[in-house]
Amino acid sequence: MSAHQRKIIHVDCDCFFAAIEMRDDPTLAQRPIAVGGAADRRGVIATCNYEARAFGVRSAMASAHALRLCPDLLILRPRMDVYREASQEIHGILRSYTDLIEPLSLDEAYLDVSACTQFNGSATRIAQDIRRRVWQQLRITVSAGVAPNKFLAKIASDWNKPDGLFVITPAEVGAFVASLPVKRLHGVGRVTAEKLDRLGIRTCADLGQWSRLALVREFGAFGERLWGLAQGIDERPVQVERRRQSVSVEQTFDRDLPDLAACEAQLAELLAQLERRIARLEADYRPGKPFVKLKFHDFTQTTVEQVGVGATLEGFTSLLAGAYARGGRPVRLIGIGVRLSSRREQVEQLRLF
Repeated sequence: MSAHQRKIIHVDCDCFFAAIEMRDDPTLAQRPIAVGGAADRRGVIATCNYEARAFGVRSAMASAHALRLCPDLLILRPRMDVYREASQEIHGILRSYTDLIEPLSLDEAYLDVSACTQFNGSATRIAQDIRRRVWQQLRITVSAGVAPNKFLAKIASDWNKPDGLFVITPAEVGAFVASLPVKRLHGVGRVTAEKLDRLGIRTCADLGQWSRLALVREFGAFGERLWGLAQGIDERPVQVERRRQSVSVEQTFDRDLPDLAACEAQLAELLAQLERRIARLEADYRPGKPFVKLKFHDFTQTTVEQVGVGATLEGFTSLLAGAYARGGRPVRLIGIGVRLSSRREQVEQLRLF
């Protein structure tokens, strides 16, 4: 089946952890709540409801800072077993439409419904039915996006949040993408967005004025990806049963970090982001060996990982020191992460031995 015939749905639960908490305790509705770690233990917000977001509270924010923004914020401890159970119910609903499902986290997934015969093959009606059934069965809301590819479906699911549905038909792709701000493109972070802005590129229409070769010259291999997205092109298939090997976060800095102390000062924020991503993994994943990646100012890079080191601030600080010692030069990028294994694989290994 050609790419233009594909029908992709991206489903994303609205403030998933917080939604489960409000569902299970109706007295929490209409008040600002968050799920995360305690402020007095350097905790981090995993997610929050829209009442909390109105005060500026965001995911991956330090709990102490969130409380300064919203003194009435109620921070609840995560109940991962409850969230995983709800996720399994949602994925059971999704499997009733197609086996072509790519889970991204507990509360988010792509579906390829190109060959689905339900509702006469209407992806829009399938998405509507998914949202209806999730609400009826779990009493939480889901936003969905429908489009010819994954890139556009994910953007569409965020277009009318919360509790929304947005559809981009093949005929609408050109006009929709042309007006899309480049900062909405997958992979365009703050640094890349600022560089694009300096070049006068603010929308995909602006990006479309550049040749593929010119973008590659400016952005390297990512320039090829930018060119495709600006045309609304995304050939990636929905990956079924994909096993992740690691989970990580990284940051490229506007100015090179001059020494080890400056690098260490960035670790707490990176660790907060990493912990949020780990919390959103499927239940079968087990975090393992931590690692640190550094890219120096001359674009050389190194990665250090070690068994037995905890995925804590102290552990990553130790790994960072080892990585920095290999270069001893200004640093333009820091990445931290953990290798992943499958709980199922570990059970099989135990059986073997």
